[in-house]
Amino acid sequence: MLSSSPNSHEALFRPARVCKALLAALEASQGRRRMRKRDQTPDAFGLDIKRRMLEDVVRTDPDSDAFELWLLQYTQAWERAGDPSSGAAVAMARAIFDEWRLAHAMRDFALWLEMGAPSQDAGEGAPRRD
Repeated sequence: MLSSSPNSHEALFRPARVCKALLAALEASQGRRRMRKRDQTPDAFGLDIKRRMLEDVVRTDPDSDAFELWLLQYTQAWERAGDPSSGAAVAMARAIFDEWRLAHAMRDFALWLEMGAPSQDAGEGAPRRD
């Protein structure tokens, strides 16, 4: 997923590619969330926002150099629309940006994403996306 030829380093870490891998990781987190005994409503709310944002990044494929700006404008659109979840969207955008940067900085994290974000919890959650 994330591996590529040496001449395509930019393609290796394009936001859309990393976010596609993060979607697989999110699916695994569904299994952990469902095993908890406490009220899961806030978790489900945040994960739904994050999933929507990740899917939008994959669909629009913003440039790496403009990714932070893209996320800012994306969340500002929620605010302008008066969406009551705009604060949560800003928090999720920050988390996504941090995870994207982590894929650049930490080879083990990038390799884990490349392998499809495997997790023992994945079997307990929603089906993985290809």
